[in-house]
Amino acid sequence: MATFVQYLKKSTTYKIYKTLSQEFVNLTSFLGQIIQIALHMLKCIFKNGIQIKELIVQSERFGISSLPITLSIVGMTSIIVSSQVANEMVKQGGADFIGLLMTILIVREVGSVMSGFALTSMIGSSLASEIATMRVTEQVDAIDVLGVDSVGHLFVPRVLSGIIMMPAVVLIASFIGVILGGITSNAFSGLSYRAYFTSVWRGLYMKDLFISVLKGAVFGGSIALISCTCGYFAKGGAKGVGLATTRAVVWSFISIVIWDMIFAVLFFF
Repeated sequence: MATFVQYLKKSTTYKIYKTLSQEFVNLTSFLGQIIQIALHMLKCIFKNGIQIKELIVQSERFGISSLPITLSIVGMTSIIVSSQVANEMVKQGGADFIGLLMTILIVREVGSVMSGFALTSMIGSSLASEIATMRVTEQVDAIDVLGVDSVGHLFVPRVLSGIIMMPAVVLIASFIGVILGGITSNAFSGLSYRAYFTSVWRGLYMKDLFISVLKGAVFGGSIALISCTCGYFAKGGAKGVGLATTRAVVWSFISIVIWDMIFAVLFFF
């Protein structure tokens, strides 16, 4: 029996099982940490208020500093999609629906999801590495020793800036995406701007804009909360900082996809 157990533990199936079970434990632990931090944040907001100056600094970082890469990613995606779609739609007699299709695609999905990925890559990784460095160099401990609540000091302005600023980033990126879709459609298929933008108004609904703004707020808050949490619980020196940053990016990507699926089920089915 002992020989069989030893053989089983050396098998690939057992190693896969151990890896998956460990990842499940890690996920459960991480979700518990996020819930704990979120509740602590609410307590800090009601008890100590909000640091307006720090909120403005983080909002500038989350909004203005991230715009170039966000607009680039959403714009490029719009150009790629419209260049593929425009010719085929014109050939099939669907030129009057190109603007409608591009608007629905960008406003409902591309604008928010690609903005979330861009902000995760730029801001989320930055937040995680910054707070992880503070943790491994004992700066977070020093804040607590001075009698300042480290969660309120580090988390509240960053998470609130994500909730406040990302909806604006998503709307601007979606607007640029629709404009570039029209320019690309005209360049690749000869579709007139008038036909494109007339079609755009058919596909633009207040419901979609509202959901896009709501998505932006949820995505922004999730990215900031996950990234800061990964950094806050980092340990192990420089290697720990790298692992925390990687975890922040991966889990933020996954959370965006999950939230997007939830929004799709709730509002479009």
